[in-house]
Amino acid sequence: MSERFLKIAVTYFVIAIAFGISMSMSNDDSYKNLHVHLALLGWASLALAGLIYRLYPAASQSKLGSIHFWLHNIGLPIMLIGWFFVIGGNIAFGPVIALGAIITSIGILIFAINVCLNVKSPSR
Repeated sequence: MSERFLKIAVTYFVIAIAFGISMSMSNDDSYKNLHVHLALLGWASLALAGLIYRLYPAASQSKLGSIHFWLHNIGLPIMLIGWFFVIGGNIAFGPVIALGAIITSIGILIFAINVCLNVKSPSR
């Protein structure tokens, strides 16, 4: 499980960096919201989750870990696509952002529940 989180996190990292470079080269930062969501919800959040799942195998092996992975990685691209179109001037995609954000947030809530239930100090 942790490997999947880390590999998808690196994918989001590469895409976020590409957006950052593109904005820098064009002197157009209109896509900064997209860049920030790619970097924080894609790269940073998923990489940290992957490391937590690596350190705490019980959380990684829980069904909650798989649910978290899929909700996060379904919701985030939906939200990013919505952002892309809204920033481009098509405000009709506002509800797409909301839908993706809700799905991603549910995934993050599942992650929090998983951590609370399955991240424990080793027995002594």
